[in-house]
Order: sequence, then C-alpha cells, then structure tokens
Amino acid sequence: MPTWEFERNGKVVRIEPTGPLLVSFGTATDLAVEAAIAGTGIICLFDDWLRPYFETGALEPVLEPWWQRFSGPFLYYSGRRLVPAPLRAFIDFVRVSAQPVASRTPKRKRSRAI
Repeated sequence: MPTWEFERNGKVVRIEPTGPLLVSFGTATDLAVEAAIAGTGIICLFDDWLRPYFETGALEPVLEPWWQRFSGPFLYYSGRRLVPAPLRAFIDFVRVSAQPVASRTPKRKRSRAI
C-alpha cells in the first residue's frame, strides 16, 4: 500500500494507511469509493474522480488545503483511424472506469402496484 503524501507551504506529511480494509489504487477503486460513501473510512484518490461525490454530498473533503492537485491520468495515442483491438478495448474500459460509480450502475426498474 503506497504512503499517502500531503504537502503545504513546503512541509510534507506522510501517512501510512492502516485499518481493516485497505484498497490499492487500480485494484478495486469502485469498492474504495463505495466504502468511503458508506462511512467505512477515508479515500485518497484523484480530485476530479471524487468531485461528483463532493458536489452531491455523498463524500465530504478532508484536509483539502494539503491536497496535491492532479486531475488524474491521461491516455495519449495516435489518432489513426484503425486502432488495434486491444488498445480499443483498453480505451473503452478506461472511459467507463473514469465515470462516477453511480452513473455506471444499471438503473433498477421500479415496480408498480395496482
């Protein structure tokens, strides 16, 4: 598990996360977000990825003055018309994964009572 690093005015603070549930970035990001929303703990992830949850009030930012500003990773590839199938699959996967968890879950049909 990587150390969390926070910086402000030249001072750096490093925190070693501990607890009953530790999720590494990239392995189960959806699980980490859902666990944080459920109140299980704190999540340290890209600001842009968590912004929709802050706006809806599902998550509350903590230690915001100490955040390192980085919107998230970017994928660059040639704009060729014929993108190899493995790269196309990866691009499609990343696009879906970058959406907030709530927008990826299928909508439940409402049952109607007569």
